[in-house]
Amino acid sequence: MPTFVQRTQTGVRIEKSLLKVLKGLAEYGDMSLGDLLEGIVLHTFEGKTPFSEETLKTIADLKRVYRCDLTAADSHKLAENDA
Repeated sequence: MPTFVQRTQTGVRIEKSLLKVLKGLAEYGDMSLGDLLEGIVLHTFEGKTPFSEETLKTIADLKRVYRCDLTAADSHKLAENDA
């Protein structure tokens, strides 16, 4: 049985290569980017990992394809390049 929710549009800014990886993963999983992000957040809020080992391998492949070398260690150190 579905859980009905109210969704809203948002103007979230995100690093370009990271967004490409997320869009690729959403496409791979045949879901929308919003559905993917909701799933990641809901799992994380409960301290659960949102991805299986197989999906983590897919993410690693997508990160290579889109040249995304960011890690969790970078999460609070990102700054925009004004150039």
